[in-house]
Amino acid sequence: MPRDKSLSHIRVNKAIMEEFLEKGYEGASIRSIGARAGMTSAGLYRHYADKEAMFEAMVQPLVDEMKRWLKNHTNKKYDIVEGDLTQENIFGESFVDLIRDVILPRRDEFILLMTCSGGTKYENFIHDITEENQKEFLDALKYLKKKGYPVKVVTEEELHMLLSAYLTACFEPIIHDYDEASIEKYLSIIQEFFMPGWMRIMGIN
Repeated sequence: MPRDKSLSHIRVNKAIMEEFLEKGYEGASIRSIGARAGMTSAGLYRHYADKEAMFEAMVQPLVDEMKRWLKNHTNKKYDIVEGDLTQENIFGESFVDLIRDVILPRRDEFILLMTCSGGTKYENFIHDITEENQKEFLDALKYLKKKGYPVKVVTEEELHMLLSAYLTACFEPIIHDYDEASIEKYLSIIQEFFMPGWMRIMGIN
């Protein structure tokens, strides 16, 4: 957590973001961040305990927001199934909406998380979020099966592979810094390609 929330904190965060985006976590240095912010290394320590804390401050708010969105998304789907609404409503909101609602407004933080986090606890983010979503998906399949949906049986390994491919495809346009029109185009293509498969696995035709 930041130690100092004075006006200089905004300048420090800007310097931290620039340094990490340019050099990655492992290549960044406290001295260089201080130079960008116009202060000494000792001055930086009034804001953050160390380089690890600086990186965490840049990306953890985004990670938390993504997890909140995913939790709310899952809860909505269970509520929809309980209400016996249409498949259009079941798939009215998808992972693509997470990108539009949460990631695109914070694309610098996302690029930092995805491409500059080597050497931090975030370096396996794709794997970690896939594992979390895999568990949620398997629980959802069991739930749908109890509700009488003709769910297709998939192994954990198969589901992990499919989710990894889906998430990677969704993230690629942002990582490659496409403009928003191009991102929308590619996200639509990804949805058109993957959605029939997800519906088939979940027994929704």
